[in-house]
Amino acid sequence: MTPSEVPVTLPLVPLPEHVEVLDLPPFTLTAETVVEVDRAGDEVGRRLASRLGALVGAGLALEVEVSDGPGAGVGSAGEGRPRIRVRVEDQGRAGETAPTCGAALRPVPGAYALRVVPGEVDLVARERTGLLHGLATLAQLVQHPLSRIAACQVVDAPRYPWRGLSLDLARRFHGPATVRTVIDVMASLKLGVLHLHLTDDQGWRLEIPSRPELTARSGGTAVDGGPAGFLTVEEYAGLVAYAAERGVVVVPEIDLPGHVNAALHACPELNPSGQAAPPYTGIEVGFSRLDATLPATDAFLVDVLDDVAAMTPGPWVHLGGDEALASDPEEYRVLVTRAAEILRAAGKEVVGWQELARLSLGPGSAVQYWTSEQDPGPVVAAALAGADVVMSPASRTYLDLKYDATTALGLEWAGHVEVRDSYDWDPDLVLPLPAERVRGVEAALWSETLRTPGDLFHMLLPRLAAVAEVAWTPQHRRDWAGFAARVPTVAAAWDRAGLAWYRSPQITWHPAAPPVTS
Repeated sequence: MTPSEVPVTLPLVPLPEHVEVLDLPPFTLTAETVVEVDRAGDEVGRRLASRLGALVGAGLALEVEVSDGPGAGVGSAGEGRPRIRVRVEDQGRAGETAPTCGAALRPVPGAYALRVVPGEVDLVARERTGLLHGLATLAQLVQHPLSRIAACQVVDAPRYPWRGLSLDLARRFHGPATVRTVIDVMASLKLGVLHLHLTDDQGWRLEIPSRPELTARSGGTAVDGGPAGFLTVEEYAGLVAYAAERGVVVVPEIDLPGHVNAALHACPELNPSGQAAPPYTGIEVGFSRLDATLPATDAFLVDVLDDVAAMTPGPWVHLGGDEALASDPEEYRVLVTRAAEILRAAGKEVVGWQELARLSLGPGSAVQYWTSEQDPGPVVAAALAGADVVMSPASRTYLDLKYDATTALGLEWAGHVEVRDSYDWDPDLVLPLPAERVRGVEAALWSETLRTPGDLFHMLLPRLAAVAEVAWTPQHRRDWAGFAARVPTVAAAWDRAGLAWYRSPQITWHPAAPPVTS
C-alpha cells in the first residue's frame, strides 16, 4: 500500500501496522461488562478496567475476573454479559490464537493483537508490554463516543524498539507530578523510553547518596534563577516505578565531560584551583569541563556513576558527551572511556550523543544523532563497527524549537519545527546506515525557555504524537493527510486532562473538549 492509498479509518495514533474495520455494531461498555484476565495479564487487565471506566465516566466500575492459567477463559461471566478478554500467550500459541486481519502477530517485543466485535473484546500479546500497547489502542478507540468501541481487528507491532523522549530537567526543573503526566502521555502514544537529562551547567537534579553536596549546592540553581529543585532518591525511584508500570523505561543522563558547571560548583576539588566554580544561570554551552589530571575526577566518576547505576533498574545510562568544547580530544577520550568502563562494570549499556561516535565503544552501545552541523562520518563508522544509532535530528525532533517565528517560547538555532516537520521524514534515510543499526527515534524537549507545565505541554504536543508515529508505524503505512485527520480525535484526551497544547494551523482541530472534573 502506498502512502496515498492509506485509508483514514480509526482515530489511532500511532497508526497500527494492520487494522481492519468490521461491518458490525460496536462493543458497548456498560455496568455489566466484565474484564477476564489470565494471571500473566492480571495487572494490565485491572489497569485496563480502571482506565476504561474512568474514560466512560464516574459510576462505571468494570468487574475483573482472573483465571488460573495463561490463555484460559474464566468462564463465569455469564451468557449475554459483554466481556473484555486480556491474555498473554506463549510464542507458539499467540500465533495460533491471536485475532488476525490478514497478518500474523510478529515475534517482537511490544506486539499485540486486538479484536472488537459486539459483546466481546479480545486482546492478546506475548508479553506484558504488548498488552499495555493494546490497552493504549483501546483507550483511543473508546474516546468518542465515550461508551462504545468500534468493531475492528488490529495486529500491531513497533517499527523500532527505541521510541523515546528526552526531557531536560537540568536547565529548569519540572517536578515529579509533571514528569508523571509526561509519562502518561508517552504511554498513550506507545513511547517506551524516557531519557531524563538530569545534570548540566545550570543545575544537578538527582540526589546522589555518596555525593549529597551535588544537590545540596546545585539543586537550587537554574536558568535565570528558576524554577529549581531536584529529585530525591525516593522520588526518582517512584518515577522509575511509575514509568515501568506503564511500559516506559527511564534512562538517566549524567552529562560529561562537558556541561558540568553544576558539579564544579558543588565540588570544589573538581577544579584545579580547589575553589568552587560560580553558579551559572545562562544558556551558553561548551565552557565547562572535567579535568582528567585531577585525582578527584576519577573518584567523582566512580561515586556518581555507581550510584546512578544502582538506582536504575533499566539497562541503559546516558553519558551525554556532547558539546565538550573545552576538552581536548585526548582528555575527552580518557574521561568518556573511563565512564563507560565504570558503567559496564555496573552492568549497564552506554548511550551518548553523537560525539561519542569518535570513540570505539563497540557493540551494545548506542549513539544519538542530533545535528547535521557535525561530520556524520564517525556515526556511520561506529554503526558499521556494531554500535546502534538513535535518531534525534534537531530539525525534526527537537520540540523546544519554535513552531514558527511568532512562537513566544522556544529557541531557533536549528530553525522552526512545525508538526509536519516532525512527521514527514524517514529515520532510515537520515544517514547511510544499515537499517538494522537504527535502534529507533527519540524526541527531545530542552527547558531553557519552559518555566511551567503549560509551557512544556504547549511545546510537546502535538509534535510528540507525530514523532511517535514515525517511531512506531512502518514507513509505507504513513502519510501526512491520514495523520492530520486522526490526531484531532486523539487530542480530545489532552483536553480532558487539562493540558495546554498547541493548535497548529496545519491541522483542522475539533472544538476543545471540556476537562475531566472530579
